[in-house]
Amino acid sequence: MRVYEKRYIETAQHSTVAFTKGVFVFMPSIPHIKDRFKIRTIIRRREKTHKGIGLLVDGPNMLRKEFQIDLEEIRNTLKEFGDIKVGRVYLNQYASEKLVEAIENQGFEPVVSSSDVDVRLAVEATELIFNPNIDIIAIVTRDADFKPVLSKAMEHGKETIIFGAEPGFSTALKNLADVVVILNEEAARNAAASERLVQNQEEVYSKPT
Repeated sequence: MRVYEKRYIETAQHSTVAFTKGVFVFMPSIPHIKDRFKIRTIIRRREKTHKGIGLLVDGPNMLRKEFQIDLEEIRNTLKEFGDIKVGRVYLNQYASEKLVEAIENQGFEPVVSSSDVDVRLAVEATELIFNPNIDIIAIVTRDADFKPVLSKAMEHGKETIIFGAEPGFSTALKNLADVVVILNEEAARNAAASERLVQNQEEVYSKPT
């Protein structure tokens, strides 16, 4: 997994970026203070200003066997940015009861829609933009249809995080969001390599002898 953070405005002037095990981690710098009481005070102050996150997952687009998406991994990544106040996973009417139960067990709210999942997700994402308790809009999708949602969120001063996977991760989304997280790159590379191997074998066996 790689995290690309292009602009994180609030503490940009007093921060550093560390590169650890292939992940760029944004690290606000902490002044050197020996007094433990003062350090605890700083930590409490930062906890109070922790940002509220609205997380919306495009289930039909992302919860596929080939992507092996781990919702817990997404949750852990978002802990670096704030607290998840709203966590919804959108599914179509064909979602199995087992999948719905698994999502609930992980602490997320499954939203099963008999109509277009993208439309419902976009509508509820727009509602979160105007929720005063939400500072960050995080969407898990590869679909460029959500570009207007990100644009609207940024217009209203919300930070945006996009989680996606290859192949098919929209370039428009990656260029627009404040933070881009690419999930399971290794699995994607293995799948692509397997596909190329199959294609090469087909070409060999299809050649006339």
